[in-house]
Amino acid sequence: MNVEILLEPVRALLAQIGAFAPRLALALLVLVIGWLLAKGARFALEKGLRAINFNVLTERAGVDGFLEQGGIGLDTTAIFGILAYWLVILAALVISFNSLGLTYITDLLGQVVLFVPKVIVALLILVFGAYFGRFISGTVTTYCKNVGVSDGELLGKMAQYAIIVFVVLIALDQINVGGTIIRETFLILLAGVVLALALAFGLGGKQWAAGLLERWWPKSGKDEP
Repeated sequence: MNVEILLEPVRALLAQIGAFAPRLALALLVLVIGWLLAKGARFALEKGLRAINFNVLTERAGVDGFLEQGGIGLDTTAIFGILAYWLVILAALVISFNSLGLTYITDLLGQVVLFVPKVIVALLILVFGAYFGRFISGTVTTYCKNVGVSDGELLGKMAQYAIIVFVVLIALDQINVGGTIIRETFLILLAGVVLALALAFGLGGKQWAAGLLERWWPKSGKDEP
């Protein structure tokens, strides 16, 4: 009788292990399959993006150069591949922990899984926005040169930086990083710049403005009567 009492906890432990072992094996199998799928997704995405010359777009947009200056040894296409890799890995972890009944960890990983696509969309916005900004800069510069406006390159850079700032705000809002605060700060700074320019024109800046306009739109000949 005493032996039966002593063996009862051992039997209960073995029963729990027997019930837990299949779930653990399934979770490990899901992780292995997820790892293989993640490597395949990364390889396929990078190859696909390079096949459509997406890396050329990011290079012309200046994003790859920015990453290189920051000491990052990867281009934008490789970063997209890494994000796809971890998205699949995290999804596999969610399935694995869910099969083990670890709902708390599953909820945390689920939030991260939902965040990664937002980062991908934000990066796409930055890439296409930066490319569009450079396109507008070149267009404005070329137009100013064609119509004889001086400082066309300066105006083109101003247009490019304005577009980049706007695009960065959209990207930050996409990943919910201080969107409202950053937008309000940007609007305050913009209002301050506009006010400063207005005061400069109104309080003795007329001569400077006239000289600037003369540089931009030089008179081609004598004024007609």
